[in-house]
Amino acid sequence: METALTRLTGVRHPLVQTGMGWVAGPRLVSATANAGALGILASATMTVDRLREAVREVKSRTDAPFGVNLRADAADAGDRVRVIIDEGVRVASFALAPSPGLIAELKEAGVVVIPTVGARRHAEKVAGWGADAVIVQGGEGGGHTGEVATTVLLPQVVDAVRIPVVAAGGFFDGRGLVAALAYGAAGVAMGTRFLLTSDSTVPDAVKARYLAATVRDVTVTTAVDGLPHRMLRTELVESLERSGRTKALFGAVRRAAGFRRLSGLSWRRMIQDGRALRHGKDLSWSQVLLAANTPMLLKASMVDGRTDLGVMASGQVAGVIDDLPSCAELVDRIMAEAGQTLGALSAGGASMRA
Repeated sequence: METALTRLTGVRHPLVQTGMGWVAGPRLVSATANAGALGILASATMTVDRLREAVREVKSRTDAPFGVNLRADAADAGDRVRVIIDEGVRVASFALAPSPGLIAELKEAGVVVIPTVGARRHAEKVAGWGADAVIVQGGEGGGHTGEVATTVLLPQVVDAVRIPVVAAGGFFDGRGLVAALAYGAAGVAMGTRFLLTSDSTVPDAVKARYLAATVRDVTVTTAVDGLPHRMLRTELVESLERSGRTKALFGAVRRAAGFRRLSGLSWRRMIQDGRALRHGKDLSWSQVLLAANTPMLLKASMVDGRTDLGVMASGQVAGVIDDLPSCAELVDRIMAEAGQTLGALSAGGASMRA
């Protein structure tokens, strides 16, 4: 299936595996790429040196195109961009709108730039700055998310920009892909669906918790970092929501120290990143500090397997997923379902015309 996304990135199928922190590592990304979709390596939880190692590991596992996701507001974003350019990565994906300077630097080096946005005005902004495509995530998506549903947000963005639009939030099968294409999208991006594959390194106990979840077990909370965050409702989430400000801040400081040791970031750089996070948002410094919870709470579950101590970011689709295929099996199945759906629509259309 050829679309503007496949032509732009060189992949065989209009499917994107999103850059999930602690989840989208070399094994998952290379398996996705080998299956013909666009795998995105998550770099926000890596040091710059580890990012370079991870990129080289992906390249050792696949000859197919792949991308790297990074935080545009990170103090070392420029260093990460240079790794992407030096290592010949095909796609740079951004969790927040990158600056015009970063976009220009990447495009001059031949890197495809695809930011993720959650509002039409943000899509218009990055398109005006030269982004090659945009991923638009509706409120159904996992992690930090907005309030507008994909079915409302997607057509707004498609009508507003003249670059390829990739739909995210609520997709997991071939029917969803066809629906997104009907809205005018060039493909779909999925996080939770790729997390729940046999190629994902997420511990089995955590995967089992996702598979057992119903759609009512996926919630949006601000208790983790002060921003709306979609995740599985667990005892820990409920405890965080009940915690008073003092207790929550004490935990935030402790986890921030842990993330600093793990990431190699200095306190000064973490404060700089916090300032960037706070910029343009109605956040207190207390909420910025609470944002330090997220990397360590995610690591506790996605790496250490501690469902009692970690949070599990999740799209609403977790409630309708019940298996763990390989990436190859998943991509083949989605594309087969898409073909069957298109065929059924064509047959129905022919019948109605008759």
